[in-house]
Amino acid sequence: MLSDEEGARAVRLARESLVAALGSSGPSRGRPIESGALPEVFEEPRGAFVTLRRHPGGELRGCIGFPLPTHPLGRAIREAAVAAATEDPRFPPVRAAELATLSLEVSVLTVPVPVTSRQPESLLREVRVGRDGLIVDGFGTSGLLLPQVAPEQGWNSEQLLEGTCEKAGLPPHAWKDPRVRVRRFEADVFAEKFPGGPVVRATP
Repeated sequence: MLSDEEGARAVRLARESLVAALGSSGPSRGRPIESGALPEVFEEPRGAFVTLRRHPGGELRGCIGFPLPTHPLGRAIREAAVAAATEDPRFPPVRAAELATLSLEVSVLTVPVPVTSRQPESLLREVRVGRDGLIVDGFGTSGLLLPQVAPEQGWNSEQLLEGTCEKAGLPPHAWKDPRVRVRRFEADVFAEKFPGGPVVRATP
């Protein structure tokens, strides 16, 4: 787990990456974080996602990341932040002027592990809303939902499984198919209270 200070640095790093990429001073506050000044955990391979939300309503404006620990955490945050702003196919690219209206959220993931239960009733008990994010793989496609999605939507474990299948472009009940792989992971989630403002731990 990241400390609160490390989580705050992760979010500030994401905002600084956006400011640099989009060419705006934005509402970035505090001293810039140089790579050499980052804690050691930022050199460790970690999965990470960056989520952009409109303030104050909290509507999604972009979310992209790395499910697996393929990059050092610092690099994963930088690249995910820019990709969330410019490459999320659900939204037009973020404009520099928008940064002042967007709150940032960084999720640092544990390594996904297989859900061992294959009987639907047991699988439902193994998946815990508020703790688990899910990855569903099958039939040449994959989908991921972060742990905070189910509580935000008021879903139970079955709805989380169905929603992840739909994210993958699969039928909602595909998770019951033995040819479909289900993995779960947890996340440390840190978010700005308002654009460029204080960062709080937001783990569900």
